[in-house]
Amino acid sequence: MANKQQVEMQKAKTESNLGRINRRTFLSGSSVAALASVSPSSFAQISTAVDRPVITHGVQAGEVTTHSAVIWAKTDRPARMFIQYAYNPEFRQSINVAPIDVLSVTNFVGKLRLTKLLSNQTVYYRIEFANLDNLKAVSDSAVGMFKTAPTQPKNLRFAWSGDTVGQGWGIDPARGGLKTYSALLSHNLDFFINSGDTVYADNPIQESVTMADGSQWNNIITEEKLKVAETLDEFRGQWQYNLLDKNFLEFNQQVPSYYQWDDHEVVNNWSPGKNLLDDDRYTEKSISVLAARASRAFYEMTTIDYVPEEPGRIYRNIAYGPDLEIFFLDLRSYRAANSESLQEEVSPEARILGAQQLQWLKTSLKNSRATWKVIACDMPISLIVWESRVNQKIVEAVANGEPGSPKGRELEFAELLTFMAEENIHNTVWITADVHYTAAHHYDPKRAAFKNFEPFWEFVSGPLHAGGFGTRVLDGTFGPEVIFQQAPPTQNSPPSEGYQFFGLVDIDGDSKALTVRLMNCDNQELFRQELKATV
Repeated sequence: MANKQQVEMQKAKTESNLGRINRRTFLSGSSVAALASVSPSSFAQISTAVDRPVITHGVQAGEVTTHSAVIWAKTDRPARMFIQYAYNPEFRQSINVAPIDVLSVTNFVGKLRLTKLLSNQTVYYRIEFANLDNLKAVSDSAVGMFKTAPTQPKNLRFAWSGDTVGQGWGIDPARGGLKTYSALLSHNLDFFINSGDTVYADNPIQESVTMADGSQWNNIITEEKLKVAETLDEFRGQWQYNLLDKNFLEFNQQVPSYYQWDDHEVVNNWSPGKNLLDDDRYTEKSISVLAARASRAFYEMTTIDYVPEEPGRIYRNIAYGPDLEIFFLDLRSYRAANSESLQEEVSPEARILGAQQLQWLKTSLKNSRATWKVIACDMPISLIVWESRVNQKIVEAVANGEPGSPKGRELEFAELLTFMAEENIHNTVWITADVHYTAAHHYDPKRAAFKNFEPFWEFVSGPLHAGGFGTRVLDGTFGPEVIFQQAPPTQNSPPSEGYQFFGLVDIDGDSKALTVRLMNCDNQELFRQELKATV
């Protein structure tokens, strides 16, 4: 394990690299020269003093709708954040947004929601920070871009995946870093869905790992990644580590993201019943305290929007034009303690969605007028995931492994699927990650123990950059069938072996067909499924 001096040396080297990354132009074609010609500051006189703030972890956009988006950046000290945006890379007729102040209480993160944007437009934005102690001391500018959602039918493309920097596989620049983000960037995406396990707060990394062939995997290291996260700053550090990667930074500059979470943002397989008393890695034994700190870091370090009626809420829906609405679920925050999940009636002990989220999902699906309704679920429905691979008794996900009628957590999904059938809610597609391989599952009541639903598809893809793992068994309650799957032959396969996956979704604005492609990190298409819309 690296000592503190090594960490400080690595930190200084990384910050130097980030400075160069932030000053780079990143757009291709005619936009490169245009952005290069932009004045370095439009808001204040630049000081040459050493107290100029630094934009430390790039910029990013998210929560994009037809007329709004959330913009994010982080600096290194108390500062005033200035944002300017335009509909051209030269920033002609640009609009200045009222500045906001960022302080240590938010980890010097600034998040601001842009409103009244034009639909179906590429928006270019520029961010600067001015030192609150000396407003003439202004940072270098950082620029980014995103597309607003359309109001009329058009071709759409988005991607999804999950599971980043898990199982000790950190950023090794010599091996390309988090190179799946580079593959994603090549697809001219409208947006990206990060499906959970966005960080691994419970997976420390070492300076180097000896590979099976004798070579060394050499991680960039930071102090926060040398142990499990317990304090708020340590949870923040999980995000800050991932944002050291040049692929991730460049991706964030050009593609907006929607985030949801799963377990590793807190600790593996966490639920209210998680017991850490015998885990010597943790001095903080309260899972509720750890989850609260993790939630705070998640909200600070991503572009997820603030929900006034329930601060910290992750489940939400985004209407992205007339042909697409996305429903983001949260199977963590409202679940009961993990158990055998064999309850025969819905009860507080059998919950995983929770009554309020389930009702919201029913109502939102019923009210949706979108052609396609994509349900982004942070765990697969029917893959059997145990809390312990050794003691296969306590259920971690939805499926309980018992044949026959729904029980335990399956009851909520049976209720949802029944509702969708009775309300004639068509054209639903489920996407997920979590299990560290890729698969296509088709659900059909003809194969199922539970019959009251319409056939649908579930597509699984991940990890983005973590250990690859073998396939899991499907529970037959809802009639799933494996149409395709690909997984590594060994457990905890390193990212360098290529078993890193993401999914691409295209919606044709004319025919309304939705096509899913399962891809690997080398941009090879592994599987394709076209779905016709029921109209």
